[in-house]
Amino acid sequence: MAESSNDQLGVLICGHGSRNRLAVEEFAQMVEALRPKLAPMTVEHGYLEFARPILRDGLESLRQQGVTRVLAIPAMLFAAGHAKNDIPSVLNTFTAETGLPIDYGRELGVDRLMVAAAGARVRECLESNPSPVPLAETLLVVVGRGSSDPDANSNVAKVTRMLVEGFGFGWGETVYSGVTFPLVEPGLRQLVKLGFHRIVVVPYFLFSGVLVSRIRQHTERVAADHPEVDFLSAGYLGQHPLVVDTFKERVEEVLRGDTAMNCSLCKYRAQVLGFEQDVGRAQESHHHHVEGLAESCTLCERECTGACQPDGVPIPHQHHHDHAGEHHHHPPYPHADHPMGPRTLGSKDFPPKP
Repeated sequence: MAESSNDQLGVLICGHGSRNRLAVEEFAQMVEALRPKLAPMTVEHGYLEFARPILRDGLESLRQQGVTRVLAIPAMLFAAGHAKNDIPSVLNTFTAETGLPIDYGRELGVDRLMVAAAGARVRECLESNPSPVPLAETLLVVVGRGSSDPDANSNVAKVTRMLVEGFGFGWGETVYSGVTFPLVEPGLRQLVKLGFHRIVVVPYFLFSGVLVSRIRQHTERVAADHPEVDFLSAGYLGQHPLVVDTFKERVEEVLRGDTAMNCSLCKYRAQVLGFEQDVGRAQESHHHHVEGLAESCTLCERECTGACQPDGVPIPHQHHHDHAGEHHHHPPYPHADHPMGPRTLGSKDFPPKP
């Protein structure tokens, strides 16, 4: 949509939210760093769950400040359920209720700036841990969030390859913190069999939180069993200036009217191998019951996994809820029982120690 001279523009940065105070603070600081780059537009932010302001609060704040058109940017590394369903559902509902026009931008995605930001974290890690082991004999492991959307998962693998080829690492692999496979610990236990004496583990995450801490814990667990391997942990993306610049580019794309998401591999639009049951699913959010500091069910009081499945800890329900008579259900991830997937990581018998 082209910009009208009568529009008073506002920007909403749409985050996921976290129970981790540091992660929420880092997100707010990133928005503060973005504000001067987008002046004179008004910039606010909101979260899907677990923190305030929620998305509706951010939208209402923009409306109260006289904004007549909102440019909403999903603060998601890749487009999975949150970017494709949950955030648009909230935005569409707000527009229907208030009449405020909202143009939706695209996720950060596989982008030269984002790859460069991740590369900077890798370089910082290597420079802080000098070693005689050359890069050509070093294994790079990138840890993605993990999603029930194979398109998003495949994008993490592309980032891995960009980093491996950019630096000249001897090998590169991708593991995930939840929902899909391979998970961090079983993945690393497989990878040590390749024989590399140095392994660099990179959490491809925007901000801190329980999942980043868990990645380090799982890495340390494997490292303790393999003292012959030098495990290095790189930092997450955080408020790297190139990340902030990527958000600015996403806003500019909306203004130019050239925002485009990849729909050819979207499991909601196309027959993606193994996920055919998701084609045509209704666009709706499942985060309404955990907005802000919600009173969610005890079993759900954990970081969201993107598919309502825990990170390796079996739970006795399938995330069925009946809040005030409302019932909803999420189709199960088709590979939930994969031996390197989310259900089995909590088993005492897997992964077997060498």
